[in-house]
Amino acid sequence: MKVLVVGSGGRENAIVDALARSAYKPKIYAALGNLNPGIRRKAEDHLLTKETDVPAIVQYADEKSVDFAIVGPEAPLAAGLVDALHDKGIPAASPTRDAARLEFDKAWTRTFMARNGIKGVPRFKVYEDAGDAYRYLEEFPNSVIKPAGLTGGKGVKVMGEHLKTLQEGKAYIEEVLKSGKVVIEDRLEGEEVTIQAFVDGKNVSPMPTVQDHKRAYEDDKGPNTGGMGSYTDHTELLPFMFMEDYNEGVEIMKATVEALKKEMGIVYKGTLYGQFMITGDGMKVIEYNARFGDPEAMNVLTLLKTDFVDICQAMIDGSLDKMNIEFERSATVCKYVVPKGYPDHPLKDSPLNVVEKPEYKVYYASVNERDGKVYTTSSRSLAIVGVADTIAEAELLTEMGLANVHGEFHSRHDIGKEALIRKRIEHMDAIRGRRQP
Repeated sequence: MKVLVVGSGGRENAIVDALARSAYKPKIYAALGNLNPGIRRKAEDHLLTKETDVPAIVQYADEKSVDFAIVGPEAPLAAGLVDALHDKGIPAASPTRDAARLEFDKAWTRTFMARNGIKGVPRFKVYEDAGDAYRYLEEFPNSVIKPAGLTGGKGVKVMGEHLKTLQEGKAYIEEVLKSGKVVIEDRLEGEEVTIQAFVDGKNVSPMPTVQDHKRAYEDDKGPNTGGMGSYTDHTELLPFMFMEDYNEGVEIMKATVEALKKEMGIVYKGTLYGQFMITGDGMKVIEYNARFGDPEAMNVLTLLKTDFVDICQAMIDGSLDKMNIEFERSATVCKYVVPKGYPDHPLKDSPLNVVEKPEYKVYYASVNERDGKVYTTSSRSLAIVGVADTIAEAELLTEMGLANVHGEFHSRHDIGKEALIRKRIEHMDAIRGRRQP
């Protein structure tokens, strides 16, 4: 068994680790944008290349005679890597370019969902003309402004939060329109959650809910990032969720997969990531991603009990309904180590000394390894994941791991702590009016 993993972040390190735990003992090959030590250690061989260099990666996969591929990041999916692999007879447990459009074209996705009557779509408009967009923003100033394309999780701006005035909002619309369409939609009030699912074209098998923390600094302050950390509870729910929230989110994802096939003839295979807002009016879709989240992959794949190779094969051949996919009934807390000054002025090429211990997991991300030492790049460096019976116990293990990282870096220590989770619970209680399910 030979598997190719494309990508070099913490998400891909978690994917490689899950594959390495498989009873099939697959030989793992990696196509990397930077030399991730966590991936390198478990890979049979690697190709250091730009992750969107489709011809080079396809040639490498063909030369190594891999049985299937898993594509971690969004950019290679948008570049059509899965399609090119298929043309060479190499299947992938990741979506084709047409299916991945759910992520890389937000304007198309909103319109598609609305057209098919899929629940969870907030009021929105798509514009190519600045004047029309300005007029809409003046009428509905309590809005969110999104570029239609990929932004690495950093392109969404909220009026009244990131953009303080109408003039700032208009300036951002103008900036977005230089590179494509702009989506303007209602600002939602509630708590953001991530539900990821394995999908085989018709069956949707959901994973435990994760909450990511995008803001760079404690107490949700500062600029948006790719994600500073995340946590799960010991069930599929988070402490402020009802089971009906989870079920509603999963049904929305199922309806999306069904509509893709029915209307467009697109068979979605791979991991589907639904980012939702739990509101007083039910679950609303913030966006879809066509792959595992980063950091959310590190939470759920650390807990995965079912053989990941079997799951990937089932996604490829359409047999997920014959599987009972299980996760450990434990809580996880993941916290990222990022370069000092991240995200605006990251300290690059700075050494990090990482002490790994059995009490916590270390997943390497955007670092380079030279002469046995790890150095930062401009992005997130590595993540520590603690696993325990409760969120509080898992958080303590994560902090133990952070204490064993030495160098110039920043982390959000409040993720998974009681005070922040209590704040989330009280926020949802207020929104629901303490409604019981």
